[in-house]
Amino acid sequence: MKKDEPPLDFPDTLEGFEYAFNEKGQLRHTKTGEPFVFNYREDLHRWNQKRYEALGEIITKYVYELLEKDCNLKKISIPVDATESEPKSFIFMSEDALTNPQKLMVLIHGSGVVRAGQWARRLIINEDLDSGTQIPFIKRAMDEGYGVIVLNPNENFIEVEKPKIHVQPSSDSSDEPAEKRERRDKIPKDTKKRRDFYEKYRNPQREKEMMQLYIRENGSPEEHAIYVWDHFISQAAAENVFFVAHSYGGLAFVELMIQREAGVKSKVAAAALTDSVHNVWHQEAGKTIREWMRENCCNWVSSSEPLDTSVESMLPDCPRVSAGTDRHELTSWKSFPSIFKFFTEASEAKTSSLQPALTRRSHRIKHEELSEEKLHIDL
Repeated sequence: MKKDEPPLDFPDTLEGFEYAFNEKGQLRHTKTGEPFVFNYREDLHRWNQKRYEALGEIITKYVYELLEKDCNLKKISIPVDATESEPKSFIFMSEDALTNPQKLMVLIHGSGVVRAGQWARRLIINEDLDSGTQIPFIKRAMDEGYGVIVLNPNENFIEVEKPKIHVQPSSDSSDEPAEKRERRDKIPKDTKKRRDFYEKYRNPQREKEMMQLYIRENGSPEEHAIYVWDHFISQAAAENVFFVAHSYGGLAFVELMIQREAGVKSKVAAAALTDSVHNVWHQEAGKTIREWMRENCCNWVSSSEPLDTSVESMLPDCPRVSAGTDRHELTSWKSFPSIFKFFTEASEAKTSSLQPALTRRSHRIKHEELSEEKLHIDL
Protein backbone atom coordinates (compact mmCIF):
# COMPACT_ATOMS: atom_id res chain seq x y z
CA MET A 1 0.00 0.00 0.00
CA LYS A 2 1.27 3.46 -0.91
CA LYS A 3 2.09 5.81 1.92
CA ASP A 4 1.93 9.58 2.23
CA GLU A 5 5.13 11.51 1.57
CA PRO A 6 6.38 13.12 4.78
CA PRO A 7 6.33 16.95 4.82
CA LEU A 8 9.28 18.63 3.12
CA ASP A 9 9.96 20.68 6.24
CA PHE A 10 13.51 20.40 7.53
CA PRO A 11 15.54 22.06 10.31
CA ASP A 12 17.43 25.24 9.46
CA THR A 13 20.39 24.61 11.79
CA LEU A 14 22.98 21.89 12.23
CA GLU A 15 21.71 21.43 15.77
CA GLY A 16 18.22 20.83 14.41
CA PHE A 17 19.59 18.09 12.19
CA GLU A 18 21.47 16.73 15.22
CA TYR A 19 24.81 17.05 13.43
CA ALA A 20 28.01 18.92 14.29
CA PHE A 21 31.60 19.14 13.07
CA ASN A 22 34.09 17.47 15.39
CA GLU A 23 37.66 18.60 16.13
CA LYS A 24 38.83 16.95 12.90
CA GLY A 25 36.33 18.91 10.84
CA GLN A 26 34.19 15.83 10.20
CA LEU A 27 30.38 16.02 10.22
CA ARG A 28 29.04 13.60 12.83
CA HIS A 29 25.66 12.86 14.43
CA THR A 30 25.61 14.39 17.90
CA LYS A 31 24.01 11.34 19.50
CA THR A 32 25.39 8.35 17.59
CA GLY A 33 28.71 9.78 16.38
CA GLU A 34 27.97 8.32 12.94
CA PRO A 35 28.67 10.07 9.61
CA PHE A 36 25.83 11.58 7.61
CA VAL A 37 23.28 9.06 6.31
CA PHE A 38 21.64 9.95 3.00
CA ASN A 39 18.98 7.21 2.96
CA TYR A 40 17.40 8.35 6.19
CA ARG A 41 14.01 7.02 5.11
CA GLU A 42 13.83 3.92 2.96
CA ASP A 43 12.00 4.16 -0.41
CA LEU A 44 11.69 7.95 -0.12
CA HIS A 45 14.40 9.10 -2.49
CA ARG A 46 12.95 12.53 -3.25
CA TRP A 47 12.44 13.24 0.46
CA ASN A 48 16.00 12.09 1.23
CA GLN A 49 17.35 14.29 -1.57
CA LYS A 50 15.42 17.33 -0.28
CA ARG A 51 16.76 16.64 3.20
CA TYR A 52 20.31 16.50 1.82
CA GLU A 53 19.79 19.78 -0.04
CA ALA A 54 18.42 21.44 3.10
CA LEU A 55 21.50 20.33 5.03
CA GLY A 56 23.65 21.61 2.15
CA GLU A 57 22.16 25.08 2.50
CA ILE A 58 23.04 25.07 6.19
CA ILE A 59 26.59 23.96 5.33
CA THR A 60 26.89 26.89 2.91
CA LYS A 61 25.96 29.35 5.65
CA TYR A 62 28.29 27.58 8.08
CA VAL A 63 31.23 27.97 5.68
CA TYR A 64 30.36 31.65 5.17
CA GLU A 65 30.58 32.08 8.96
CA LEU A 66 33.97 30.34 9.03
CA LEU A 67 35.27 32.65 6.29
CA GLU A 68 34.34 35.68 8.38
CA LYS A 69 35.07 34.45 11.92
CA ASP A 70 37.84 31.88 11.44
CA CYS A 71 39.62 33.40 8.42
CA ASN A 72 38.84 37.06 9.22
CA LEU A 73 37.58 37.79 5.71
CA LYS A 74 35.18 40.61 4.92
CA LYS A 75 31.93 40.01 3.06
CA ILE A 76 31.66 42.52 0.20
CA SER A 77 28.33 43.11 -1.54
CA ILE A 78 28.15 43.31 -5.35
CA PRO A 79 27.34 45.03 -7.62
CA VAL A 80 29.20 47.78 -5.82
CA ASP A 81 26.64 50.37 -6.94
CA ALA A 82 23.56 48.21 -6.32
CA THR A 83 20.35 49.90 -5.25
CA GLU A 84 18.66 48.74 -2.08
CA SER A 85 15.94 46.89 -3.98
CA GLU A 86 17.93 45.07 -6.68
CA PRO A 87 19.30 41.50 -6.38
CA LYS A 88 22.80 41.31 -4.92
CA SER A 89 25.61 38.81 -4.49
CA PHE A 90 28.85 39.01 -2.51
CA ILE A 91 32.48 37.94 -2.37
CA PHE A 92 34.95 37.65 0.50
CA MET A 93 38.23 39.53 0.88
CA SER A 94 41.02 39.78 3.41
CA GLU A 95 41.62 43.18 5.01
CA ASP A 96 44.70 43.72 2.85
CA ALA A 97 43.33 42.28 -0.41
CA LEU A 98 43.48 45.61 -2.22
CA THR A 99 46.41 47.15 -0.34
CA ASN A 100 48.93 44.30 -0.08
CA PRO A 101 51.78 45.53 -2.29
CA GLN A 102 53.25 42.10 -3.01
CA LYS A 103 50.90 39.12 -3.41
CA LEU A 104 47.20 38.47 -3.92
CA MET A 105 45.57 35.03 -4.20
CA VAL A 106 42.20 34.63 -5.96
CA LEU A 107 40.14 31.47 -5.44
CA ILE A 108 37.44 30.28 -7.87
CA HIS A 109 35.37 27.14 -7.27
CA GLY A 110 33.57 25.02 -9.87
CA SER A 111 29.94 24.86 -11.00
CA GLY A 112 26.87 23.45 -9.24
CA VAL A 113 25.62 23.98 -5.69
CA VAL A 114 28.95 25.07 -4.20
CA ARG A 115 29.33 28.65 -3.06
CA ALA A 116 32.18 30.89 -1.90
CA GLY A 117 34.70 29.05 0.26
CA GLN A 118 33.79 25.55 -0.97
CA TRP A 119 35.39 23.09 -3.37
CA ALA A 120 32.80 20.32 -2.99
CA ARG A 121 29.73 20.03 -0.76
CA ARG A 122 29.94 16.24 -0.93
CA LEU A 123 33.42 16.30 0.60
CA ILE A 124 32.36 18.65 3.40
CA ILE A 125 29.43 16.42 4.35
CA ASN A 126 31.01 13.01 3.81
CA GLU A 127 34.71 13.63 4.53
CA ASP A 128 35.86 16.86 6.19
CA LEU A 129 36.16 20.62 6.01
CA ASP A 130 39.82 20.56 4.97
CA SER A 131 39.24 18.61 1.77
CA GLY A 132 35.91 20.22 0.87
CA THR A 133 36.54 23.90 1.60
CA GLN A 134 39.02 26.56 0.53
CA ILE A 135 39.88 27.35 4.14
CA PRO A 136 43.30 25.58 4.15
CA PHE A 137 44.26 27.60 1.04
CA ILE A 138 43.09 30.84 2.64
CA LYS A 139 44.89 30.28 5.95
CA ARG A 140 48.16 29.23 4.37
CA ALA A 141 48.00 32.11 1.88
CA MET A 142 47.53 34.61 4.70
CA ASP A 143 50.34 32.98 6.70
CA GLU A 144 52.62 33.40 3.69
CA GLY A 145 51.76 37.06 3.22
CA TYR A 146 49.13 36.94 0.48
CA GLY A 147 46.04 39.07 0.33
CA VAL A 148 43.02 36.91 -0.51
CA ILE A 149 39.86 37.29 -2.61
CA VAL A 150 37.28 34.48 -2.66
CA LEU A 151 34.92 34.57 -5.63
CA ASN A 152 31.29 33.42 -5.54
CA PRO A 153 30.64 32.57 -9.21
CA ASN A 154 27.49 30.44 -8.74
CA GLU A 155 25.55 33.12 -6.88
CA ASN A 156 24.00 34.46 -10.10
CA PHE A 157 20.38 35.13 -9.10
CA ILE A 158 17.94 35.24 -6.22
CA GLU A 159 14.78 33.17 -6.16
CA VAL A 160 11.39 34.59 -5.31
CA GLU A 161 8.03 32.91 -5.30
CA LYS A 162 6.07 33.25 -8.51
CA PRO A 163 2.97 35.38 -8.16
CA LYS A 164 -0.15 33.25 -8.35
CA ILE A 165 -2.27 33.96 -11.40
CA HIS A 166 -5.94 33.06 -11.01
CA VAL A 167 -7.60 32.16 -14.29
CA GLN A 168 -11.37 32.22 -14.35
CA PRO A 169 -12.72 29.04 -15.97
CA SER A 170 -14.96 29.65 -18.95
CA SER A 171 -18.62 29.12 -18.19
CA ASP A 172 -19.14 27.81 -21.70
CA SER A 173 -16.68 25.25 -23.00
CA SER A 174 -18.59 24.74 -26.21
CA ASP A 175 -15.99 26.84 -28.07
CA GLU A 176 -13.38 24.11 -27.50
CA PRO A 177 -12.97 22.07 -30.69
CA ALA A 178 -14.60 18.67 -30.40
CA GLU A 179 -11.42 16.94 -31.61
CA LYS A 180 -9.32 18.54 -28.87
CA ARG A 181 -11.91 17.71 -26.21
CA GLU A 182 -12.02 14.10 -27.44
CA ARG A 183 -8.21 13.78 -27.26
CA ARG A 184 -8.20 15.19 -23.74
CA ASP A 185 -10.89 12.80 -22.60
CA LYS A 186 -8.91 9.84 -23.93
CA ILE A 187 -5.87 10.61 -21.71
CA PRO A 188 -5.76 8.07 -18.87
CA LYS A 189 -6.80 9.68 -15.61
CA ASP A 190 -3.67 8.59 -13.79
CA THR A 191 -1.18 9.99 -16.36
CA LYS A 192 -0.76 13.37 -14.68
CA LYS A 193 -0.66 11.70 -11.29
CA ARG A 194 2.19 9.46 -12.44
CA ARG A 195 4.16 12.51 -13.57
CA ASP A 196 3.81 14.03 -10.12
CA PHE A 197 4.91 10.84 -8.39
CA TYR A 198 8.65 10.49 -7.86
CA GLU A 199 8.24 7.82 -5.23
CA LYS A 200 6.04 4.91 -4.19
CA TYR A 201 3.68 7.09 -2.23
CA ARG A 202 0.52 9.09 -2.74
CA ASN A 203 -0.08 12.75 -2.02
CA PRO A 204 3.44 14.12 -2.82
CA GLN A 205 4.22 17.49 -1.28
CA ARG A 206 3.77 20.39 -3.67
CA GLU A 207 6.71 22.76 -3.81
CA LYS A 208 6.43 26.51 -4.28
CA GLU A 209 6.86 27.75 -7.82
CA MET A 210 9.88 30.03 -7.91
CA MET A 211 11.25 32.53 -10.39
CA GLN A 212 14.84 33.71 -10.82
CA LEU A 213 15.93 37.35 -10.68
CA TYR A 214 19.44 37.63 -12.09
CA ILE A 215 22.15 39.77 -10.48
CA ARG A 216 23.34 42.60 -12.68
CA GLU A 217 26.68 41.91 -14.40
CA ASN A 218 27.01 38.69 -12.38
CA GLY A 219 24.51 36.46 -14.15
CA SER A 220 27.03 33.70 -14.91
CA PRO A 221 30.38 32.49 -13.53
CA GLU A 222 32.16 34.10 -16.49
CA GLU A 223 30.42 37.46 -15.95
CA HIS A 224 31.18 37.28 -12.24
CA ALA A 225 34.90 36.68 -12.78
CA ILE A 226 35.12 39.64 -15.18
CA TYR A 227 33.14 41.86 -12.80
CA VAL A 228 35.37 41.05 -9.81
CA TRP A 229 38.45 41.58 -11.98
CA ASP A 230 37.28 44.99 -13.17
CA HIS A 231 36.14 46.28 -9.78
CA PHE A 232 38.59 44.64 -7.38
CA ILE A 233 41.50 42.55 -8.67
CA SER A 234 42.67 45.00 -11.35
CA GLN A 235 42.55 47.77 -8.73
CA ALA A 236 44.62 45.82 -6.19
CA ALA A 237 48.08 47.09 -5.30
CA ALA A 238 49.66 43.62 -5.44
CA GLU A 239 52.54 43.29 -7.86
CA ASN A 240 51.78 39.59 -8.35
CA VAL A 241 48.32 37.99 -8.52
CA PHE A 242 47.85 34.21 -8.29
CA PHE A 243 44.72 32.27 -9.26
CA VAL A 244 43.53 28.90 -8.01
CA ALA A 245 40.59 27.74 -10.14
CA HIS A 246 38.80 24.39 -9.92
CA SER A 247 36.79 22.69 -12.68
CA TYR A 248 34.44 25.28 -14.28
CA GLY A 249 36.40 27.95 -12.44
CA GLY A 250 39.25 27.20 -14.87
CA LEU A 251 36.94 27.89 -17.79
CA ALA A 252 35.90 31.18 -16.17
CA PHE A 253 39.58 32.11 -15.74
CA VAL A 254 40.34 31.40 -19.42
CA GLU A 255 37.32 33.50 -20.42
CA LEU A 256 38.65 36.29 -18.20
CA MET A 257 41.97 36.04 -20.04
CA ILE A 258 40.21 36.26 -23.40
CA GLN A 259 38.23 39.34 -22.34
CA ARG A 260 40.99 41.09 -20.36
CA GLU A 261 44.18 39.69 -21.89
CA ALA A 262 46.48 42.67 -21.43
CA GLY A 263 45.42 43.26 -17.83
CA VAL A 264 45.73 39.61 -16.83
CA LYS A 265 49.18 39.30 -18.40
CA SER A 266 50.43 42.40 -16.61
CA LYS A 267 49.21 41.41 -13.11
CA VAL A 268 48.94 37.61 -12.93
CA ALA A 269 52.15 35.77 -12.09
CA ALA A 270 50.71 32.25 -12.21
CA ALA A 271 47.45 30.30 -12.33
CA ALA A 272 46.93 26.89 -10.77
CA LEU A 273 44.00 25.01 -12.30
CA THR A 274 42.61 21.83 -10.76
CA ASP A 275 40.86 19.46 -13.17
CA SER A 276 39.83 22.48 -15.20
CA VAL A 277 37.15 21.96 -17.86
CA HIS A 278 38.34 24.86 -20.04
CA ASN A 279 38.88 24.28 -23.75
CA VAL A 280 41.05 26.76 -25.63
CA TRP A 281 39.53 25.71 -28.97
CA HIS A 282 35.87 25.98 -27.97
CA GLN A 283 36.55 29.21 -26.11
CA GLU A 284 38.54 30.50 -29.07
CA ALA A 285 41.58 31.52 -27.04
CA GLY A 286 44.14 33.18 -29.30
CA LYS A 287 47.74 32.12 -29.85
CA THR A 288 49.17 34.70 -27.45
CA ILE A 289 46.88 33.47 -24.68
CA ARG A 290 47.80 29.84 -25.30
CA GLU A 291 51.50 30.76 -25.19
CA TRP A 292 51.04 32.67 -21.92
CA MET A 293 49.18 29.70 -20.41
CA ARG A 294 51.99 27.31 -21.40
CA GLU A 295 54.46 29.45 -19.46
CA ASN A 296 52.39 30.58 -16.48
CA CYS A 297 49.68 27.96 -15.81
CA CYS A 298 49.58 24.38 -14.64
CA ASN A 299 46.53 22.09 -14.53
CA TRP A 300 46.50 19.42 -11.79
CA VAL A 301 44.18 16.80 -13.26
CA SER A 302 42.50 13.70 -11.84
CA SER A 303 44.83 10.77 -12.42
CA SER A 304 45.94 7.56 -10.73
CA GLU A 305 49.57 8.62 -11.29
CA PRO A 306 51.59 10.01 -8.35
CA LEU A 307 51.27 13.72 -7.56
CA ASP A 308 52.98 16.04 -10.07
CA THR A 309 53.57 13.28 -12.65
CA SER A 310 53.32 14.76 -16.14
CA VAL A 311 50.07 13.86 -17.94
CA GLU A 312 49.75 14.04 -21.72
CA SER A 313 47.45 16.73 -23.09
CA MET A 314 45.62 16.94 -26.40
CA LEU A 315 45.30 20.71 -26.12
CA PRO A 316 48.06 23.26 -26.84
CA ASP A 317 47.72 25.20 -23.60
CA CYS A 318 49.05 24.74 -20.07
CA PRO A 319 51.00 21.69 -18.87
CA ARG A 320 48.96 18.97 -17.13
CA VAL A 321 50.21 17.04 -14.13
CA SER A 322 48.58 14.49 -11.84
CA ALA A 323 46.77 15.73 -8.75
CA GLY A 324 47.54 12.40 -7.12
CA THR A 325 43.88 11.32 -7.12
CA ASP A 326 41.41 10.07 -9.68
CA ARG A 327 38.52 11.81 -7.91
CA HIS A 328 37.62 15.09 -9.59
CA GLU A 329 36.35 16.82 -6.44
CA LEU A 330 39.55 16.02 -4.50
CA THR A 331 42.01 17.48 -7.01
CA SER A 332 42.31 20.88 -5.29
CA TRP A 333 42.97 19.41 -1.86
CA LYS A 334 45.42 16.76 -3.05
CA SER A 335 47.46 19.25 -5.08
CA PHE A 336 47.46 21.81 -2.24
CA PRO A 337 51.22 21.60 -1.37
CA SER A 338 52.29 21.52 -5.02
CA ILE A 339 50.23 24.61 -5.85
CA PHE A 340 51.95 26.70 -3.18
CA LYS A 341 55.34 25.45 -4.34
CA PHE A 342 54.40 26.39 -7.91
CA PHE A 343 53.45 29.92 -6.79
CA THR A 344 56.67 30.32 -4.81
CA GLU A 345 58.72 29.34 -7.84
CA ALA A 346 56.72 31.73 -10.03
CA SER A 347 57.35 34.60 -7.59
CA GLU A 348 61.05 33.88 -7.44
CA ALA A 349 61.26 33.62 -11.23
CA LYS A 350 59.49 36.92 -11.75
CA THR A 351 61.52 38.67 -9.08
CA SER A 352 64.80 37.50 -10.55
CA SER A 353 63.59 38.22 -14.10
CA LEU A 354 64.16 34.61 -15.08
CA GLN A 355 61.85 32.41 -17.11
CA PRO A 356 58.40 31.48 -15.67
CA ALA A 357 58.41 28.86 -12.95
CA LEU A 358 57.19 25.86 -14.92
CA THR A 359 59.68 26.38 -17.76
CA ARG A 360 62.51 27.00 -15.28
CA ARG A 361 61.57 23.84 -13.40
CA SER A 362 61.47 21.77 -16.60
CA HIS A 363 64.91 23.14 -17.56
CA ARG A 364 66.24 22.18 -14.14
CA ILE A 365 64.91 18.65 -14.57
CA LYS A 366 66.51 18.38 -18.02
CA HIS A 367 69.80 19.68 -16.61
CA GLU A 368 69.69 17.07 -13.84
CA GLU A 369 68.96 14.32 -16.39
CA LEU A 370 71.90 15.43 -18.55
CA SER A 371 74.16 15.52 -15.48
CA GLU A 372 73.12 11.97 -14.58
CA GLU A 373 73.78 10.80 -18.14
CA LYS A 374 77.25 12.41 -18.05
CA LEU A 375 77.91 10.75 -14.72
CA HIS A 376 77.05 7.33 -16.15
CA ILE A 377 79.32 7.96 -19.14
CA ASP A 378 82.20 9.02 -16.89
CA LEU A 379 81.72 5.89 -14.81
